[in-house]
Amino acid sequence: MSPLQSALDEYLAGRRALGHKLRLSGRLLRRFVEFADDAGVTCITTELAVEWATNPTNVQPAQWANRLGMVRRFAKYCSAIDPRTVVPPPDLLPHRYRRPAPYIYRDDEITRLLEAATRLPAVTGLRPHTYATLFGLYVATGLRCNEPLQLDRDQVDLVDGVLTIRGTKFGKSRYVPVHPSTQCALQRYATCRDRLCRNPDSPSFFLSERGTRLTEWSVRWTFVKLSHEIGLRGADDARGPRLHDLRHRLAIVTLLRWYRDGVDVERHLPELSTYLGHAHITDTYWYLTATPELLHSALLRVEQSERESQS
Repeated sequence: MSPLQSALDEYLAGRRALGHKLRLSGRLLRRFVEFADDAGVTCITTELAVEWATNPTNVQPAQWANRLGMVRRFAKYCSAIDPRTVVPPPDLLPHRYRRPAPYIYRDDEITRLLEAATRLPAVTGLRPHTYATLFGLYVATGLRCNEPLQLDRDQVDLVDGVLTIRGTKFGKSRYVPVHPSTQCALQRYATCRDRLCRNPDSPSFFLSERGTRLTEWSVRWTFVKLSHEIGLRGADDARGPRLHDLRHRLAIVTLLRWYRDGVDVERHLPELSTYLGHAHITDTYWYLTATPELLHSALLRVEQSERESQS
C-alpha cells in the first residue's frame, strides 16, 4: 500500500467518524490516489491535482472545481504528516456549482406518475404496490431518495403515523410525522406486502419482489422509465424532472401556502427546515430565491410589513 493510500484511509475514517458520509468524494479520492500511483508520484502537488481534476473533458467546469476541492481538503490533511505536500490554491478553478432550478410538478403529473407505477409489470404483484406507495411517500413528505429505502418496519409507526429517519445526510436523525391519508396508504401497503411476501429476506419496510431492500439505483431507474412513459421526459431525453424535485415541490408548495394564508414564514421556517432534515436553515432559505413565485410572495410580505410599521 502506498503512503497516499494509507493517508487516504486514515483521512476518510476520521471524517466518517465525525458523521460525514463521503460516498462520492471517497470514491473519487481513491481514483485520485490511483492516478498518482500510476504516475509514480508519492505526494500531492498542485500540478498533479489540477491534471486529475480536469481529466474528464466532457463535464462542466464546476465539476472540475469540485474535484479539485476534494483534493485540496485531502491535501490539507496530508500536509500535517508529509511536509512535501503542496495544498493547491483555492482560486485555481474558481467555477462554482449552481443548483439547477427546481422543477415543480403539477398535480396532474403526480397523478399520472402514481397511476403509471400501479401498472408496472410484476411476478408476484408486489412491485406496482411498492413503487406507487413509495413515490406517493416522496410526494407527501419530501424525503430524500434513499431515506425511505433505509426504513425498517420498526421505524414506521403505523399507529401514530411517524417515521423514524436515522443516520441520513450529515449523520442526522429525525422524526417525520405524516398526514393521516399517508398513514392509511402505508397501512394498506404493509398489509399487501405481508400477504404477497410472507418470508422476506430483509426487515425493510419497502420490499422488492424478491423480498429484499430496494436499491437507490433501481428506484431511480424505475422513475426515469415511468417519466418517459408519461411524457415527463421526451423519448430521447437523458435529462429532465428529477426524483429529487418531488422534495423541492413539497418545500415550495408549503412555503407558498404559508404566504397565501398569512403565516409568519420567518418564524416557522425552522420547522420546515427540521422536517426536511436540512443541516442549516440557509438550505431552506434557498427556496425563497430559487422560485420566482416564492420570491415575489416574500417581497410582497416585506412591503406589507414596511407599510404596517409606517402606519
